Amino acid sequence: MKKFNIRKVLDGLKEQASSSASSGQSGTQENNLMQETLQSENFQLCKTVRHGFPYQPSSMAHDPVQKILAIGTQSGALRLFGRPGVECYCQHESGAAVISLQFLINEGALVSALADDSVHLWNLRQKRPAILHSLKFNRERITFVHLPFQSKWLYIGTEKGNIHIVNVESFTLSGYVIMWNKAIELSSKAHPGPVVHISDNPMDEGKLIIGYESGIVVLWDLKSKKADYRYTYDEAIHSVAWHHEGKQFICSHSDGTLTIWNIKGQGKPFQTITPHGKQPKDGKKPEPCKPILKVEYKTTRLGDPFMILSGGLSYDTVGRRPCLTVMHGKSTAVLEMDYPIVDFLTLCETPYPNDFQEPYAVVVLLEKDLVVIDLAQNGYPIFENPYPLTIHESPVTCCEYYADCPVDLIPALYSVGSRQKRQGYSKKEWPISGGNWGLGTQSYPEIIITGHADGTVKFWDASAIMLQVLYKLKTAKVFEKSRNNKEEKQNTEIVDEDPFAIQIMAWCPESRMLCVAGVSANLIIYRFSKQEITTEVVQLLEVRLQYEVNDMESPPEGGGGGDRDLPTPGAASPSPQTTGPPTHPSTSSNSSDGVRDNVPCLKVRSTPLKQSPGYQVDLVVQLVWVSGEPPQQITSLALNSSYGLIVFGNSNGLAVVDYLQKTVLLNLGTVELYGSNDPYQRQPRSPRKTRQPSGGNVHVICSLIIMISNVVQCLSFPLVGLCDINEGSASEDRCKSPTSGELSFSMLEYCMFVCCVYSLSVCAGALPFCALSSTVLLSVCPPRGANPLDHRDNSFSRSRSSSVTSIDKEAREAITSFHFCETFARKGDSTITPCLYVGTSLGTVLAVALNLPPAGEQRLLQPVIVLPSGTLGRLKGSILRMAFLDNTGTFLPPAFELWYEPNAVGADSEERDKARKRRPVSVSPSTSQELQESQYAVVCSEKQAKVIALPSQNCIFKHSITETSFVLRADVVQMNIGNCVACFCANGHIMTLSLPGLRPLLDVNYLPLTDMRIARTFCFTNLGQAMYLTSPTEIQRITYSQETCENLQEMLGELFTPVETPEAPNRGFFKGLFGGGATSLDREELFGEMQAGKASRGLAQHIPGPQGLEGMKGAASGVVADLARARIALDERGQKLGELDERTAAMLASADSFGKHAHDMMLKCKDKKWYQF
Repeated sequence: MKKFNIRKVLDGLKEQASSSASSGQSGTQENNLMQETLQSENFQLCKTVRHGFPYQPSSMAHDPVQKILAIGTQSGALRLFGRPGVECYCQHESGAAVISLQFLINEGALVSALADDSVHLWNLRQKRPAILHSLKFNRERITFVHLPFQSKWLYIGTEKGNIHIVNVESFTLSGYVIMWNKAIELSSKAHPGPVVHISDNPMDEGKLIIGYESGIVVLWDLKSKKADYRYTYDEAIHSVAWHHEGKQFICSHSDGTLTIWNIKGQGKPFQTITPHGKQPKDGKKPEPCKPILKVEYKTTRLGDPFMILSGGLSYDTVGRRPCLTVMHGKSTAVLEMDYPIVDFLTLCETPYPNDFQEPYAVVVLLEKDLVVIDLAQNGYPIFENPYPLTIHESPVTCCEYYADCPVDLIPALYSVGSRQKRQGYSKKEWPISGGNWGLGTQSYPEIIITGHADGTVKFWDASAIMLQVLYKLKTAKVFEKSRNNKEEKQNTEIVDEDPFAIQIMAWCPESRMLCVAGVSANLIIYRFSKQEITTEVVQLLEVRLQYEVNDMESPPEGGGGGDRDLPTPGAASPSPQTTGPPTHPSTSSNSSDGVRDNVPCLKVRSTPLKQSPGYQVDLVVQLVWVSGEPPQQITSLALNSSYGLIVFGNSNGLAVVDYLQKTVLLNLGTVELYGSNDPYQRQPRSPRKTRQPSGGNVHVICSLIIMISNVVQCLSFPLVGLCDINEGSASEDRCKSPTSGELSFSMLEYCMFVCCVYSLSVCAGALPFCALSSTVLLSVCPPRGANPLDHRDNSFSRSRSSSVTSIDKEAREAITSFHFCETFARKGDSTITPCLYVGTSLGTVLAVALNLPPAGEQRLLQPVIVLPSGTLGRLKGSILRMAFLDNTGTFLPPAFELWYEPNAVGADSEERDKARKRRPVSVSPSTSQELQESQYAVVCSEKQAKVIALPSQNCIFKHSITETSFVLRADVVQMNIGNCVACFCANGHIMTLSLPGLRPLLDVNYLPLTDMRIARTFCFTNLGQAMYLTSPTEIQRITYSQETCENLQEMLGELFTPVETPEAPNRGFFKGLFGGGATSLDREELFGEMQAGKASRGLAQHIPGPQGLEGMKGAASGVVADLARARIALDERGQKLGELDERTAAMLASADSFGKHAHDMMLKCKDKKWYQF
């Protein structure tokens, strides 16, 4: 047993303390050099606005005077809509479903009834509505709510069949109750069921109609407290509607019929209609149909009335979509909807129920859409919806958020997107036009990009807390449409459904270059153009990026065949491959033993592709099957328009693509990025049983190449292979797949070393696709020709020696992040060069040097040299984000190229060439800076963040973000006065860290991770903005900037605007003389406490609304939360002082009045004697 030595432990602790002290001194020194401008006072977290369609809607209401629409959801949310750009979101604390909404018309208030039997009064006169009063019923379940126009008494129907009356002003119950047994008396032997409808007679406010579910309708006299008439029908009732004259009403029933009743003819219905039923010839009752869930009866002054209903279709219409039926005179229009109908409302010219309604539109609330139909035009066209309610048109799979974009970007996207709009909409303006816009102080452009399951990409203008769709891109057009036969579907086996779904997006706002990665292991690179073009053949690169697993020495666990050996010819050790697609169709599908190889998951279309102005396909990159193994999905992606490069990675490795020359520059497994400096203990595998056509010569050559590459690494001498660009018609054998064992280069030059390798390969008869551990062989081949099968190999070769060990399959080191930058490629370098930094799932940051040809024509002819150059550092957890700062702490953005018209001709083409030749300025450190640090790398992982000085690669600052959880999203963001690191953790905390000191500035427990959708869509952006998908249909935007929080109140729109209520309809001379007009009712006298008494104490509980001002009072830690609470307390104190001032002023006015009256009394009585009083 080894002896324990305490002295060595103490010596180790001393050394550690001294090293930490020295690092702390260096950190202090660096901090002194860079003054941090951001403090905790600059941060505060709050929600700004919610966009999108209300998720799972349940009810709807409309204010015809204010022209505002309210929608309630099953999760207790309220969404209020005014004119385009005026939206508001509220949430009931209980989260119960909203079953009914009632506006206090033109009063700036809204009543909501929830499924937990509570009723709430919302104040809409403030920018963020708040609850004023609540009433919670204890004994009865609420089923229906009705508030008459210009009344403060609310009728509430219950499941027991009773009706209670609530004073809206005080939210107290009246003692007046309509009991179900007194309403029906002896007309029915059974309980009538829940109340499904309540409304007062338009011409007589003292008459109340009550509809019970069983089919009984009661006309109740409020004054005499008894039923005037009772109407009975065999079928259950779903809804009731009045004729405006108050002499007739209509009921909808569960058998698909409509019954029209005269109020004085209680025996039979005046008319029975089955809108969609087949009328038998023998006069019998028509066949029953589906229930009519709702009916509305609206009259016009000059024409026939409108009867609008939902449901009622015949049962034999199987598979027919939900319909809204509009019956006008003798015509019946059936309007099919895309989703089930939740509710609908008819918009009328007058709010008075006793006047001709003059309907002009119908608002239809569907499960996933909001449709407004124009009733005034023939054919009933729909209005073009100006709200951003189509976010969920296809499920959102990923999001990106960009703030402070170039100012010309939004107009450019809008100009091409406006051509995509559908035709056939109503020519009238959007009828929901209430409210006013806020006074926005944010002037910078913001863009949100959403990727969807059907392969579409949508660009949204998100400036000034509004959202408007700009442009829609359909990426699925690039691929052939899949057929239903099984043979065609075999290629898409890696995904069960949605093979075109977008997984990752990379976008350069300055150059407008876009790259999207799909779930089928494909990449599409787009350029932005304002001109329409037709692409004859879509250019394609196919890449073999597959981590192959050899047989383990120990028997496989579980006995499954999931890890069985699938050998690849020509392979001596596990590593990825890159190939172009094979030339002959017979070799591109299955090998001789039936194993699929070199087959992409999707087939690129071979017919000409017409591309409209906007984003146009430039190149498609596809990962292919390798020896029966499907390609792994892409996990990380980056684009740089200045370098003309795209880099992507997955759990196998990474590939760098030059999209200007249409070639693959680098294709390496993650293990091979380390070279001989791999820090991890990889478990060696047994040699693979290979099927090599050239026998053992390949092993000899690969070993020689690895030996020579190590020498080259010591000499820092790059190895380059160049494919002759001019040999476009050369033999196709030089671009065959590696299974043929043939050489894939036509010309090798630049150095004698390359010639030696070439000679060795010729002598051996075959050169496999080799990967040097630190040196890269590049081949630049022309793009695919007109023949879709004439693919060219655009990949480099590398050795695969059995001496290279592989990581265990269960612990693969995936590529998780990329960052292009101009920095120091190696430790101790004195010059800045273009680089690519790579982050892995094991917390390693690796550097790859990029040697770019001069701009212009040389860039298109000479190859780009890509050279792995070592490790920058290691952190705990997967690497999420990397960024760079200069020696003053200023953020260094990646180099970019300004946008130019790619399809320009004539004079425009000269401008394009000039734009191409422009290269971003790279500032090399001066001689005075060579002795000190010139840049700082900021690296954030799932667990910690580090700031590393360059080129010394010393870690100067380190911060542990979380120990018990992990970071889901991290971004280095630019604020108005500095930079910071913003993090969102799985435990719901949102944090910001200063740069470069990594001091905690904000830590708020905001939102626990309850859905992977949040983790997939959460993203930060500059200037303190962030967003995530809070539901499948809604985007929630938040801010962590104190300045934005303070200005938010001004930026929000106003829902309530002072509008005069229209005049009541004129009764006319004869109606006023002989009666017959509308009669009013003194409800205050009838329902007040003096007449009706007090309600039962245990029936309902009154809950006053929350006190205090608006603001975030969530659980927060740190100085910011304390300051926020102190500020709220000060505001509340100021509010109370203001109320005290008002009371004092009122008391002063009362005292002045009393004094005046006393003085008048004194003047009046001063001359009188005592006996005269």
